[in-house]
Amino acid sequence: MKRIAPRLSTPGSPAAQLSDARLQPDLLDDQIRRLKVLALLGAGLWTVGLFMDAVIFPWIMAGAVPTKALTIEISAILTSVGIYFWVGRPAGSSLAKADAGLWLMMLNSADIALLETWATDPTVARLGHLSWTAIVILLSAMVAPSTPVKMLGAALASASMGPFGVWLAHLRGVDVPSALSTFLMYMPSYSCAVAAVVPARMFQKMGRRLKEARDLGSYELEERLGEGGMGEVWRARHRLLARPAAIKLVRPAMLAAGTEAETRATLRRFEHEAQATAALTSPHTIRLFDFGVTDEGSFYYVMELLVGRDMASLVAEFGPLPAPRVIFLLRQVCHSLAEAHSRGLVHRDVKPANIFVCRMGLEHDFVKVLDFGLVQVTGPGPAHDLTQSLAALEGVVGTPAFMAPEVIVGRQVVDHRADIYALGCVAYFLLTGQQVFQGGTQMQALIDHVSTVPAPPSSRTSRPIPPSVDTLVLACLEKEPERRPQDAVVLSQRLAECEGAREWSSTQAALWWQTHLPTLEADRAPVADELTRV
Repeated sequence: MKRIAPRLSTPGSPAAQLSDARLQPDLLDDQIRRLKVLALLGAGLWTVGLFMDAVIFPWIMAGAVPTKALTIEISAILTSVGIYFWVGRPAGSSLAKADAGLWLMMLNSADIALLETWATDPTVARLGHLSWTAIVILLSAMVAPSTPVKMLGAALASASMGPFGVWLAHLRGVDVPSALSTFLMYMPSYSCAVAAVVPARMFQKMGRRLKEARDLGSYELEERLGEGGMGEVWRARHRLLARPAAIKLVRPAMLAAGTEAETRATLRRFEHEAQATAALTSPHTIRLFDFGVTDEGSFYYVMELLVGRDMASLVAEFGPLPAPRVIFLLRQVCHSLAEAHSRGLVHRDVKPANIFVCRMGLEHDFVKVLDFGLVQVTGPGPAHDLTQSLAALEGVVGTPAFMAPEVIVGRQVVDHRADIYALGCVAYFLLTGQQVFQGGTQMQALIDHVSTVPAPPSSRTSRPIPPSVDTLVLACLEKEPERRPQDAVVLSQRLAECEGAREWSSTQAALWWQTHLPTLEADRAPVADELTRV
């Protein structure tokens, strides 16, 4: 079994130290959300203080609170609210927003120092009383920590606000405590400032561990594209080649088995299926660059990253497709399946979500067949002993809306003609925007696939569909495999003979993309909308 390669930098290397100095993007985003909560909490507490000083205390003590105190509290409220809205704005870097937590801590500490040394008499004995500054430092360190160096500097600055306020009071001619008394009064704040480094360091270590966990051999995970029952799909980049890729992580639970021998057998099945997919050379089959097992026990595939839409998203966004375009796309699918079938592989999960229509270099409407994860080997080859597909591991054998009758009834022999049936369902969906058997429960759909004759696609849409296309789609949907086109090569030839087969070309495809997906046309960087379902 292929294991992940050693990492390029060790924790003690300069590269690792430079990486450690910055927080991970996921942690930064999470910190920004917590910082907004902290800002609202600060605004709320200052508002309570303002209400107590402006309403409750004058009523109870029959005396007005100094205007200076009310002014400071109003200023603190406005500061907290301002930081909340500044952090929440769409523009600006995440790192700068995260640093706003340090400014919030220092500004709140400054307001507290003003209350203690300007709005009230600084000569009032405070020994044995914890300044609110210490609480602000600890709360900020736990809720919105920064890097240790930044946190230590900001915390020490916050703790120094009180002594600085006492010194300013001394300059104003106010009788203030001695230097030793001042130090003893604010020593708890300095102690909390030093302690604030602990959560910052823990936060940094967590970020480093997260980054290390995301380093798969020569690839570094950048952004999660989606997740499902089997695992997650991430956008990744090769460290040396700077080549973008998509990495599918299969959950460790999918590899779990009753015994160690069963676990090893499951891993061998994943390996065999990855090798079978990697052996396919059709340009219309998703390319597999690498595979392996992480230290955490997740099996992963490294695949090419595509630009475009899967067929399900394409129809959902733009509606049913004209028949000539459907023919153009399906012939490319046939090219991929024909090679797989010739090697004894049955895809078993052909559906719109697993067929990607993309821009590949200068070509448009270029089809890629995805997710051979449910592939079943039916003939001789390197994985001849494979008798259980990944689908069986999940308790499913495909997608009900695109499942052949022989799969549904559980026939012992299921061959490549099940993919032909599924491709007929895909053609039906592309032409009409509807599944072959619409409405009802999943169980009813399965029953219909086994026993109900489908209506011609032309009867389900107002779009023109040539009779030859109607006939061919219905032929693919025959209940008995012997009555369908017998392989993908035959199906491709019959598609080429249909009316309108030459009415859609690469030139028309390019014009369609320029009109309907101009953003993808303008951005030539390889960014995927959705690579695959997991």
